[in-house]
Amino acid sequence: MTRKKAPEPENHERWLVSYADFITLLFAFFVVMFASTQSDKNKARAVSDSVREALEHGQFSSAISTVLGRGKHEAKKAPLSQQTTEERENPTAPPPRPAETHPPDLAKSLDTLQKGLDSELKNGKLQLRLDPRGLIISMREATFFASGDDAVAPGSLPILTKIAAVVQSLPNPVRLEGHTDSRPIHTSRFRSNWELSAARSIAMLELLRDRFQIPASRMAVAGYAENAPADTNETEEGRAHNRRVDLVLLSAGAQTAEPAAAGATKH
Repeated sequence: MTRKKAPEPENHERWLVSYADFITLLFAFFVVMFASTQSDKNKARAVSDSVREALEHGQFSSAISTVLGRGKHEAKKAPLSQQTTEERENPTAPPPRPAETHPPDLAKSLDTLQKGLDSELKNGKLQLRLDPRGLIISMREATFFASGDDAVAPGSLPILTKIAAVVQSLPNPVRLEGHTDSRPIHTSRFRSNWELSAARSIAMLELLRDRFQIPASRMAVAGYAENAPADTNETEEGRAHNRRVDLVLLSAGAQTAEPAAAGATKH
């Protein structure tokens, strides 16, 4: 009779095999994830370095740099390729001001007047200069008007003829600006320096219109009294410089500009 084989005892540690397999797979998963993460960091670092290098060489606009650096503000600067080295190193510095230039026609007219009125300029009868408003011809009272009067002196007509020829050759608007010194005036004809300075400007306009046929539509008058001095009012010489009528051939964009008071600065 065959002996019955006894059943094998149950192995209670078989779960260790499955657990070991699970741990092995889990370890492999984290190894793969870690390797992938490191690769992404390296790639991101490489991309960042290449973008930064491109920005430093001006191949992208500063708008891209702003988005990469902050991501919250709109770029408002010019492209880096158009910025100077100083602007890139010091972005808060104000932009350089363009050099002041004058229209070539006005500069040529200044040269013409300087040559044609050489003796009058040397004798101090008038003064010529270019400033941001245009070409300014300062006609001193002693040559063009009697003291306290607004009638243009007949002896000044040869000078005015040369000035009018230049005005006729240009299309620029003309301003005639009367000025006085600081001493008050009160006569039967003029109650104040305002009236005297304005009357002299008007008299000069009427002469240029009637004698030299310069259209009145090109001209305007202004009276400043003593409020825009060219020199000091503390000396007789300075006051003589301040008593004048300025003929201003206006440059483009300067039609509303007003003369600057020089105060005690002598010209």
